[in-house]
Amino acid sequence: MLDARLLRSDPAAVAANLARRGFQLDVERFRAIEERRKRAQVAADEIRAARNAHAKKVGMAKAKGEEIGALVSEGETLAGRLTELDAELGAVQAEFDELVLGLPNLLHESVPDGRDESANVEVRRWGTPRQFEWEPLDHVAIGEKLAGTGMDFEAASRISGARFVVLKGGVARLHRALIQYMLDLHTGEHGYTEIYAPYLVARSSLVGTGQLPKFEADLFKVTSGEAEFFLIPTAEVPVTNLAREQILEANTLPRRYAAHTPCFRSEAGSHGKDTRGMIRQHQFEKVELVHICRPEDSYAELERLVGNAEKVLQGLGLPYRVVALCSGDVGFGSTKTYDIEVWLPGQQKYREISSCSNCEAFQARRMQARWRNPATNKPEPVHTLNGSGLAVGRTLVAVLENYQQGDGSVVVPAVLRPYMGGAEVIK
Repeated sequence: MLDARLLRSDPAAVAANLARRGFQLDVERFRAIEERRKRAQVAADEIRAARNAHAKKVGMAKAKGEEIGALVSEGETLAGRLTELDAELGAVQAEFDELVLGLPNLLHESVPDGRDESANVEVRRWGTPRQFEWEPLDHVAIGEKLAGTGMDFEAASRISGARFVVLKGGVARLHRALIQYMLDLHTGEHGYTEIYAPYLVARSSLVGTGQLPKFEADLFKVTSGEAEFFLIPTAEVPVTNLAREQILEANTLPRRYAAHTPCFRSEAGSHGKDTRGMIRQHQFEKVELVHICRPEDSYAELERLVGNAEKVLQGLGLPYRVVALCSGDVGFGSTKTYDIEVWLPGQQKYREISSCSNCEAFQARRMQARWRNPATNKPEPVHTLNGSGLAVGRTLVAVLENYQQGDGSVVVPAVLRPYMGGAEVIK
């Protein structure tokens, strides 16, 4: 959520920033709602003051033994009018909140301008794509060749429908090894605290991190009687909400969390995209990294976050590049985002494997997540950051494609062998 004070004091500046995204803020509508809110607030405050003064008047008359029937009637009229004005104020405030919750985050000045991903700017590359002596297969073909120890999309389709997979044998174990390697790296070398969090969350948690109300169509909802839950689209949701409605002390910041969870997405806006294989699924695993920090530290934390995600790929020996997303491609809640894209020989292109974002105070305002600033001794919004460290399924895809052999087998990267019982090859 944007700073309401900035919205009220300079809506034109907010509109200009949001226009970089291609988002049009209706400034006149905002001003009209704000004017109605102010009028309703003033009227309610005036009636409330009149009612309070009237109550004192009634008390004094009663103390003197005077007739108070007319005064009581007048008080009831004031109370009724106040109820009406509070309802009017509540309706206007709800309209204001709906408008504000639908506004994306302001972009950092360093974000490059552009309409879509074609304008993203490459920052750096690591590693050299392998030159194959044969036409490299994609992960689907590799998984089919591995048969009983590979991937079974047909079985998954029978069980659940499209965009699911069954992993078997060596590939299932490789998938598990990747999770363990990522968690051990982040907790053991990068200093993260491991979190096990709920996979079902309340609506308010998703409002806090910005998925709701705008992106409800992308979520899976579960109801039981009157209870309503959503399956998490990312561990960012429950882990970031650890700071919700909290006031954190300065000496406890930054807080860095790592969590492995399944993620569930309807992919409502992805019809026809990546229908083959594991790249885009309804259910997938991810190791998520979340940072909660002081505002002045958040951009240093963003660089640290990206670097920690990169270390996973470097350990696996997978070529990748880092790109800065342009203004038209930055996500709703982010002020600046780097994507890490891994090289996939089967597609002959780099594909996103991690997205690392600084949300500044956008989520914190929605969640009432604050820290006590020692300089003022007052609570202020923290800054929150999140990123994949990494998407496990896509990392599995990258390992299979980059380490494939001509006989259909797959070499196990050295860092994963301790998690694979020493196995060097899957075949």
